[in-house]
Amino acid sequence: MQLVTCEVRGSSSPARFLAGVVSERVLADLGAAHAALASSGGNAPALPQDMIQFLAAGAGAMAAARAALDHARAAIDLNAPDQARAPDGRRLGWRRDELTLLPAVPRPGKILHTSINFRSHKEEVSVGFKAPEWQAHGWSSFHYEHPTGFLQAPSSVIGTGQEVVIPRFTKQLDYELELGIIIGRRAKYVSQSEALDYVAGYCIFNDMSARDIQAREHANKVILLGKSFDTSCPLGPWMTTADEVGDPGNLKMQLRLNGELRQDANTKDMIYSPRDLVSWWSNITLEPGDVITSGSPKGVIAGMDKPVWLAPGDRIEASIEKLGTLVSTIAAEAAA
Repeated sequence: MQLVTCEVRGSSSPARFLAGVVSERVLADLGAAHAALASSGGNAPALPQDMIQFLAAGAGAMAAARAALDHARAAIDLNAPDQARAPDGRRLGWRRDELTLLPAVPRPGKILHTSINFRSHKEEVSVGFKAPEWQAHGWSSFHYEHPTGFLQAPSSVIGTGQEVVIPRFTKQLDYELELGIIIGRRAKYVSQSEALDYVAGYCIFNDMSARDIQAREHANKVILLGKSFDTSCPLGPWMTTADEVGDPGNLKMQLRLNGELRQDANTKDMIYSPRDLVSWWSNITLEPGDVITSGSPKGVIAGMDKPVWLAPGDRIEASIEKLGTLVSTIAAEAAA
């Protein structure tokens, strides 16, 4: 099951609703579908429309969403999705082009970013980041007693199809394709064997990086602005539930820039697996809607001999097997 928060385009006061993916072109309003089911079978509690509240509601809400999506699939004509209605008149089906898809989690409580967690990227940063400001940091000595990383600002997330705005303070904007692991229930000191039981689902994460700022921050052994500026965390296109993904440690990953394949990898190249990451990061209390990122494979712009940084008009398509494609376009910041 794929779940995402949506807004109706062009509405003067767009209400958000939790949607389920019926097809690539059609999404279902799960709140309306759930109400339709409840009207014929008793007084079921309303299905939360806020993603974090939905995840916090647990297995019961997940089962209700699955039943609502099944009902919507049976009721919706894919060629005329606007015709299927709940008893209260709400539409069950919407064409994707009528909607804005918000981030997989519109406002995560926290984003725990895992650093240098693909073998190919470890080699890339050790020998491929040739600029002096990077070589001075001694990447080849990066150590792996346990995962390492940093927090990213929840305010930086955007959804698929939205613009990544180049901030005025950088001239070196880069991409990084990553797996996003979405926590489904509170976790503290979780064992590796139980870790994936706490995962609600997965999505695609594109870690947009201001490399010049990041290099200066690394020199001072901090990471903040280079990774957490507004629009720097595309997250989507939706959450695919864990039961449909199976093994998150064996998923094909690809990123294309303007149609050119730039990153081509598999999550099995991770140094620490998703199971390892959830267990380790649960040393911090994890809560429903928190996102853990996997780190990125090789193929980033900073690793090229002659980097050509992202520019307005560029289009990035980030794909992970079973999770769909997250699309981002690059735009210039508007003049003050």
